Amino acid sequence: MPLLFIGIDPNTGDDESPTVWVDQERNEFVFQGWKPGPELEAECAAVEIPGHAKGIPEHEAVVRVPARMVHMIREACDVVERAAVR
Repeated sequence: MPLLFIGIDPNTGDDESPTVWVDQERNEFVFQGWKPGPELEAECAAVEIPGHAKGIPEHEAVVRVPARMVHMIREACDVVERAAVR
């Protein structure tokens, strides 16, 4: 999988590393973030969205990414958008 590194949260220390990549082969975003904790995960799982099953499927995960990384997420969006135009 050819991952393109976009950025890492500059405010984290050596033991934490929220990160943004783009999987160029699949044209997808890849995020590394903090585990949400049981309360937030349960809150996300409880939200009812029309046309979708309630809960978080076993093959999916909820992660937290700090808002200060928004410029990195925008850059990842630009990379994916440019690839879709080709």
